[in-house]
Amino acid sequence: MVRDLACGEIPLRLYDSLNVRQAGPLILFFHGGGFVFGDLDSHDSFCRFLAQRSGLPVLAVDYRLAPEHPFPAFVEDAEAVARWVAMQPEALGLALSGLITCGDSAGGHLAILVGQRLSARPADLPVLAQWAIYPFLGAGSDWPSMREFGEGYMLSQSAMDWFDGLCGKPEGDPSYNLLLGPIPQVPLVIQIASLDPLRDAACHYADMARNAGAKVIEIGAEGMIHGYVNMRLVLDSAQQDIENFLAAGLACLATSASDGGFGLLRACYREA
Repeated sequence: MVRDLACGEIPLRLYDSLNVRQAGPLILFFHGGGFVFGDLDSHDSFCRFLAQRSGLPVLAVDYRLAPEHPFPAFVEDAEAVARWVAMQPEALGLALSGLITCGDSAGGHLAILVGQRLSARPADLPVLAQWAIYPFLGAGSDWPSMREFGEGYMLSQSAMDWFDGLCGKPEGDPSYNLLLGPIPQVPLVIQIASLDPLRDAACHYADMARNAGAKVIEIGAEGMIHGYVNMRLVLDSAQQDIENFLAAGLACLATSASDGGFGLLRACYREA
């Protein structure tokens, strides 16, 4: 089942592989695209895959984009949808136990940010986990991976500067530079591409979360460039990387109330 709906003026798309389900989590998905590109259609295939393989409902969010809507429009939309879903899940026709925030690149930023925001000021439903794929942290360009992979590896330094300029790049704002924000005690499943200029900032955030006491599952995508979520049919290892990510996310969800239980997937990720 795929159904279009809206939260106010924010378009949404709900994916559900089951006609009838009991109460459980919802994956709240934010697409990548530098806060400038992307929409419900750009990540439709991935959301269908996510709903089918996870067995969970997926709600994709078509948040406002720059330059027409610079920061903090996309931040406001992401949080607003999360709180709306938590307040009235019956609008989706679902009984929900909590939210899993999920996204790639800029969407990974929003997945982490919503986790931060809803932990600092709880909504009517808890955030059960944050699933971030090669997330943008808004942490500037002074990283070795930026210098090493800033040209010739899909996402360039000049493109990131362009995105920042269109977004307004608010210096020192913890809603943009997530390294400055609060670290929630919510499990974080983060996949990081080895050839991505965003690699080191993402690794640093994972270390910060781990040191703050959060459960962190850090999964490497070896030999992979930024943006592979939508390249699964042309990059041989991309599909397996996404399978590993989803398997770890579901394992984390299933064991989040216990002290361990990740042994079966240790070949796929590094556990804190």
